[in-house]
Amino acid sequence: MPFRGPQPLPRKQAVKAANKQQILLGNEAIARGLIEAGLHFMTAYPGTPSSEILPAVVRFGAELKQPPYCEWSVNEKAALETALAAAYTGKRAACAMKQVGLNVALDPVMSAAYIGVVGGFIIISADDPGPHSSQTEQDSRLLAHFAKLPVFDPDSPAQARDLIAPAFALSEKYQIPVMLRPTLRVCHARQDITLGKPLLLKRPANFQRDPFRWAAIPKMRLALHHKLNGKLAAIAQDVAADPALNIWHRQPLARKAPLGILSSGVAAALARDVLAELGLDVEDGPLPFLQTAVPYPLPLAPIQRLLASCSRVLVLEETEPVLELLSPQRERLWGRHSGHVPSAGELTPDALYEVLERALKEAKVKTPRPRGRLLTVPDQAPPRRPNLCAGCAHRAAFFAMRRVFPRGIYPGDIGCYTLGLNQGAVDTCHDMGASVTFAAALSRVYQLDGQAQPVVATIGDSTFFHSGTTGLINAVHNGARFVLLILDNQTTSMTGMQPTPETGLTADGHPGHRVDLLELVKGCGVGQIEQADPYDLPGFFKVLRRAKRHVAKPEGGVAVVIARHACVAKDRGLAIPRQIPVEVLAAARPAPPVFSPQVAACADCGRCVAICPVGALKRTGKGRVKVDKKKCLSCRLCAAVCPTGTMVLEPAGGCTACGLCGAWFACPGLARSADGHVSIDRSWCVDCGLCPHVCQQGAIVAQETPTPASQPA
Repeated sequence: MPFRGPQPLPRKQAVKAANKQQILLGNEAIARGLIEAGLHFMTAYPGTPSSEILPAVVRFGAELKQPPYCEWSVNEKAALETALAAAYTGKRAACAMKQVGLNVALDPVMSAAYIGVVGGFIIISADDPGPHSSQTEQDSRLLAHFAKLPVFDPDSPAQARDLIAPAFALSEKYQIPVMLRPTLRVCHARQDITLGKPLLLKRPANFQRDPFRWAAIPKMRLALHHKLNGKLAAIAQDVAADPALNIWHRQPLARKAPLGILSSGVAAALARDVLAELGLDVEDGPLPFLQTAVPYPLPLAPIQRLLASCSRVLVLEETEPVLELLSPQRERLWGRHSGHVPSAGELTPDALYEVLERALKEAKVKTPRPRGRLLTVPDQAPPRRPNLCAGCAHRAAFFAMRRVFPRGIYPGDIGCYTLGLNQGAVDTCHDMGASVTFAAALSRVYQLDGQAQPVVATIGDSTFFHSGTTGLINAVHNGARFVLLILDNQTTSMTGMQPTPETGLTADGHPGHRVDLLELVKGCGVGQIEQADPYDLPGFFKVLRRAKRHVAKPEGGVAVVIARHACVAKDRGLAIPRQIPVEVLAAARPAPPVFSPQVAACADCGRCVAICPVGALKRTGKGRVKVDKKKCLSCRLCAAVCPTGTMVLEPAGGCTACGLCGAWFACPGLARSADGHVSIDRSWCVDCGLCPHVCQQGAIVAQETPTPASQPA
């Protein structure tokens, strides 16, 4: 019997767990709905705000003694295709991802709409209006319309859970994939949910061979397209006839109202609250209010009824005008196209106040209560930039990278290491895997111009598995020259410590086959590969310099350095096996460095000019370097990189307020006072012992008397 992960509760306890209320996260509510609807097969790729869905499915399946098959797939395309094939056999399947992950999966999504399914299949695409943790605030409802898939748009955790069963039923009735589109405010809200009993569906896998459907050639796709259009027309009628999917918060009045509201998703829930704050009773007030849970295909009959009962209709939805575009009589709609609703950004309560106040004023609807001042958190909280965790090995890797490649271009990627921005170590961040392809292109265009421009790309281990391999193979095959730094912390840390293919663990905790990252890189054809620990900074410098030399050789090419060190947020004991408490010594500010030709002749290499953080050094063109004493911080970086000893500046032996540790290391454990001097913030410091390697003045040193181990902040 293979290991199946967490052990389920005994049957008696599982039954006891049903018909009770629990306060659940929105993603947990979705997971509960999937289990209660008889889910058999679940795949996902982690991405905020969707990451908690799959682990909750594992947990609820174990508790209710009905565990479905669950897997973290290597990317969203693999996840969708895997779950889709399960639905071909009659199993109820689901696939979860964030909205930009839907872009990765769009190729199979488009084809799946034509071909259809047998068992129910739900694609969960969690949107991020704002955005809060994404490259775009794209609207998955618009992609559902483009792909011709029905889409459900919940307004709360409870409705998200309640929509799962009808979504499966609709999918199986019309043999079509459907989409559930929760937004961040649904995924990460909490609500009390009445737990139900799981539906036990015993369906043996039964793939019926039908090549004219499952392997349809282009001519057959035309017939499938006509069939799909017929399905959508029938679905629209079914949805329009279902009062649970078209909620009248205020029915049309006997007389024509000056204004009505059409809404969907979280915007509908917030609009009800804002109207109440304005003193307008939603259920008995003057505004007919229709909320549709299925914006596509559009339920035409209730929307036509709303339009017939109002002079104007205000459309509230996030983030694109889907209802607005699909609704008839668009000239009578107020929304994004009319300028009544902001064209970008989240519809927060503040934003909705502005929208509703304007619409009510223009429609001449009186509000009994004037708007009060909203004191939101951003108004009161001081701004704080996100930062890498104290003790994070990525910080050391970035510091070493900038020291060895001071004039480099640094394409970055998607992950917590994007915060290398704080260290000046990330120049681009586009999409998953783009660091590799960008690096290949950047190195090539400079090469075409006859310039040797250093390019160092950074990518995380999980992102490399996701979409870095294709770019690397492409770069190697076409003779690109750059250094690829794979930041391997052995987890998918930014989205919640999910396992990667290298960890050898699957979603439900059972052992899987481990994919070795080093061997995978070798398989991409890379000739120069080394693995090193960034905590060993002197050794890491040497590895980077060897990679640099390889790229510059006539026979060179791509060089890969795997920076391997455990994630400090996941396992501090593993990441910091030996704690090194540090302290900062005080010292007077020294004089700026001096150019000393009597020591050695200047090589005119430009290293000091390139590495200076404030541009205080300039080449004179006569084999000399000029120091701007007004700009100079006396940080000693120039003296540290000078190959001939021409630049002379002795270590001060104490903090000179140069700011180098903040600009190049950016650790939250290093606190800088108003006068620029640095001290150790013990609430953040994890005693990793890295910062003494950063300070060129010798000001940060290991304490002679060790202090007790620091605790997490």
